[in-house]
Amino acid sequence: MIRALRYVNLNRTFRAGGPRKAAAPISSADWPSMIHTLSEALAERGYDSLTQVQEAVTDPALREADLLVSAQTGSGKTVGFGLAIAPTLLDAEGMLGPPGAPLALIVAPTRELAAQVMRELGWLYARAGARMASCVGGMDMRDERRTLARGAHIVVGTPGRLRDHIQRGSLDMTGLRVIVLDEADEMLDLGFREDLEFMLDKAPPERRTLMFSATVPPMIAKLAQRFQREAVRVKTQSEASQHADIAYQALRVAAQDAENAIINVLRYHEAQNAIVFANTRAMVSRLTARFSNRGFAVVSLSGELSQTERTHALQAMRDGRARVCVATDVAARGIDLPNLELVIHAELPSNADSLLHRSGRTGRAGRKGISALVVPPKAVKRAERLLASARVTADWITAPGADEILRRDEERLLADPDWSMDVTDEEAAFAHRLLALYSPEAIAAAYLRQYRARHSAPEELVPVDTRPAAKAHARFGPSVWFTLSVGRDDGAEPRWLLPLLCRSGGLDKDAIGAIRVQQSETLVEIAETSVAKFMSALGKQGSLEKGVTVRRASGAPQIDAPASHRKARTSGKFSEAGAGGAGSDKKWKKRFTKADGEAAAQSVSKKKAGKVAAGKAAAGKRGKRTADPSDPTKR
Repeated sequence: MIRALRYVNLNRTFRAGGPRKAAAPISSADWPSMIHTLSEALAERGYDSLTQVQEAVTDPALREADLLVSAQTGSGKTVGFGLAIAPTLLDAEGMLGPPGAPLALIVAPTRELAAQVMRELGWLYARAGARMASCVGGMDMRDERRTLARGAHIVVGTPGRLRDHIQRGSLDMTGLRVIVLDEADEMLDLGFREDLEFMLDKAPPERRTLMFSATVPPMIAKLAQRFQREAVRVKTQSEASQHADIAYQALRVAAQDAENAIINVLRYHEAQNAIVFANTRAMVSRLTARFSNRGFAVVSLSGELSQTERTHALQAMRDGRARVCVATDVAARGIDLPNLELVIHAELPSNADSLLHRSGRTGRAGRKGISALVVPPKAVKRAERLLASARVTADWITAPGADEILRRDEERLLADPDWSMDVTDEEAAFAHRLLALYSPEAIAAAYLRQYRARHSAPEELVPVDTRPAAKAHARFGPSVWFTLSVGRDDGAEPRWLLPLLCRSGGLDKDAIGAIRVQQSETLVEIAETSVAKFMSALGKQGSLEKGVTVRRASGAPQIDAPASHRKARTSGKFSEAGAGGAGSDKKWKKRFTKADGEAAAQSVSKKKAGKVAAGKAAAGKRGKRTADPSDPTKR
């Protein structure tokens, strides 16, 4: 149990880590506390310094401590915990013995993040003779079981699959020296808390436990209190510097222009890699189809994809075959796209943590990135609260218009390095042929047209405060009324009458107008152009399914009032007569003039006003006295 948390708050500035060209190869002499096999692996990968989180967790004072580390996504955590667990795994020579029961267990929230951890630790521990094993959902469990049976030093996996192997006895936990929970907050968000607690309970109590998390909410703190021993809290950056390399933009757009604005943002920036976040699979599919139709090289990530499909989509983003990825929050967690420059929130995230996780996909390892929120008028207040909760400041701007994008295209075209390259003899010969045929202006214009043809045309956006035009309801054309033999007494409802008419009457839905259910019959309006087809489908009997008969009405009918309104009026404003004659008690219809209707409306309006006034008066007196049941004005 944690009796006290020691805080290591390193706000010193270190150069961002990652593969790079070193001025001179580093060795164990450069980092005296580092094991030589690891320092040689770093040198081979081109590291000339460590990132802030890597420097923090390799402090000699923390070699045997449990750690609770919070660091920005993309800050080099994977190599960081690889360095941190090395003293616990390697011998004095910096080597690992023959593989057997696993010594280290790395738990990641997603298959993509687990694959990334496998790649990073693979080269980091290559010189130490490490054998790695992967256990992730979506892969063949039998192959994983055989790999574990042959022995492994380090096992990397996702919570659900690791638990399955433990319960089946194929993953031996008895030899574990260290467990690492990578992106622990995301694993809790994904509902893996029970799986994590199960694995931690099964591990030897003397093992080290390292938790890495972008945020440390109360649930993470409780998990640490239960499963870590005198953990050291390592905070590698201040909240003020979080996502300092990300420029946040809130794009004000008209409600009907949200998707058009996304297209324009993609066109304006022409990012090497961009990701567009949506909240549902349906929205992901919609945006993917829209972008593909507009000529963008796009892939999608959602929960319905297989592991192979996800791997192919991400590989397309990495090798340049695709430049835009549309994804949901869950599907995008753990993915690593080194050249991601732009994040667009097509729909606002549900909370501040989701906003930070989404945006953290860009602005990694010292690179700059942009996180753009698409904000229609109704979402402005919510966006303001979201940004305030995340403690980030956004520039409130409008989405780029068509003219801005075309000017940006011209700037990119003029800045192309091809203009300053040496001209070959072959190119010069072709240039002379062009100049002999066309003027320089014609050649330049043709080149500009070809350049623009390779890109999606920008969208024309309406002003932000423009409201969607009201839908014009077209008047139902010339029609004929029919009477059906079922009504309210028979349980008739439009929701089952409409498909009955379409199915048995051979009608399209658009050919059916009003459906008016009366007490003992139903009146249906049919387009005049479809009447012949309808009558032919009815046949001589004039009947539909379920014994429903149909007859043609003589004209536009007068509609029955509901039974609750069939009360005798003594005021003389309404006169009632039966539809079938004076003595009919089945079909009553109200017949009144325009003047009678206006008078009735005024009367109803006055009654409503009186009831409202009485209600307000009663509310004001409530609590001061008890109403007298015998007084009807006080009920």
